[in-house]
Amino acid sequence: MTQSQLQLDLVPLSEWLPSKWKKPVIAGPCGAESEDQILDTARQLAKQGHVSLFRAGVWKPRTRPGAFEGNGETALKWLTAMRNETGLPFTVEVANTEHAELALKYKTDVLWIGARTTVNPFSVQEIAEALKGTDVPVLVKNPVHADLQLWMGALERFNRAGIRKLGAIHRGFHTGVKTQYRNQPLWENAIALKSSCKELPVFCDPSHICGRRDMIASVAQKALDLNMDGLMIEVHRDPATALSDAAQQLTPRLFEELLMKLVVRDQSTNDSDFSEQLNSLRQVIDAIDDEIIQALAHRMEVIRKIGAHKREHGITILQLDRWLEILQTRVAAGESLGLDKELVTELCQLLHKSSIRKQTSVMNENRSSDQ
Repeated sequence: MTQSQLQLDLVPLSEWLPSKWKKPVIAGPCGAESEDQILDTARQLAKQGHVSLFRAGVWKPRTRPGAFEGNGETALKWLTAMRNETGLPFTVEVANTEHAELALKYKTDVLWIGARTTVNPFSVQEIAEALKGTDVPVLVKNPVHADLQLWMGALERFNRAGIRKLGAIHRGFHTGVKTQYRNQPLWENAIALKSSCKELPVFCDPSHICGRRDMIASVAQKALDLNMDGLMIEVHRDPATALSDAAQQLTPRLFEELLMKLVVRDQSTNDSDFSEQLNSLRQVIDAIDDEIIQALAHRMEVIRKIGAHKREHGITILQLDRWLEILQTRVAAGESLGLDKELVTELCQLLHKSSIRKQTSVMNENRSSDQ
């Protein structure tokens, strides 16, 4: 097994989280603040009939103490009463073995692992050990930072502990760069995870990606367009009074309006004309990709010769002025052709990294022969 592959023994999502909407939707407040708040929100969501799983934070890990940190076991009692009344199963976040054991005591339907926990393999392993011998489903949020291996590793730890009802939640990543998002989506990481194991259900949490309710619709639609398996959305009966993450929570009414606007597209079609045109366009892409790969091979051979030429004349690998010239001229050329600046910049950076690596290899070949 390579680092890019996940071999998981999974129970299909449809067998443990049936869809009541077009895809399974998890919804509920950021935090379980009071029994009345839980019941009121859940009653409204149950009446709408779209939610597969009710969510609420029972333990709220905060960056600094003093903020609302949840109501613990008391909140589990509220959620149990909510389930008994509305019939909605519920999920809570667990961050340690004590949380997991209490959640199991109250027969919590699904557990989720938060981003701050996924980042710590020790914590993940301890929770996985505590869940051995149970049949409880587990959803694993991506780690805070964009480390795909940590995300994959957490999923593997639970699966090896016997958890076969398993899924992932893409909630965005902290990058240290200020953008419009609370947590940058970095969709390529969610796609890479899904590509590593096609059977793994991957949900999207647009609430935490956005950090503000006015952006949730666009991010949720993007997730559906990327064929993610479901959504987790924060819904509070009165977001203005929420004790945590007030800006990113929807009212039940806005939540239902959102679902009505979202479009879930088909993966395939029986339209022969569409399929024929799509296949034709894909053949063009295949031909272009082949040309690109051949051009890259030619480019790397030239890079090898440049490295050898520098080695023979005692010249450093990095030529900063040349690199800056390449970056400026290629980006300008790309923009003149309508290409996205970020795309060309990233491509140039990747090519430059490969160039440095190839030239370093050439330099080392000379050193080895001298020895």
